[in-house]
Amino acid sequence: MSIGLAFDLLLAGALLWSAWRTLATPDIFRAVILFIVFGLLLSLAWARLAAPDIALAEAAIGAGLTGALLLDAIGVLRDRKRP
Repeated sequence: MSIGLAFDLLLAGALLWSAWRTLATPDIFRAVILFIVFGLLLSLAWARLAAPDIALAEAAIGAGLTGALLLDAIGVLRDRKRP
């Protein structure tokens, strides 16, 4: 088995694991962090598929911007819960 194939299988497994954990976790903060990790792993997968434009867009928009917005939304929701 070549190193490239082993890395691709490991990446595919990590993508499936992080997607499952993102959907299965009851803690909203942990779910957002796992969503960001999933986006970064997905951008790495796009780079492995020789699509650097999609990889950069996924990293910037999918993991970066969307993750920051979700973390900000969690902060606003937690502030609302406090009396």
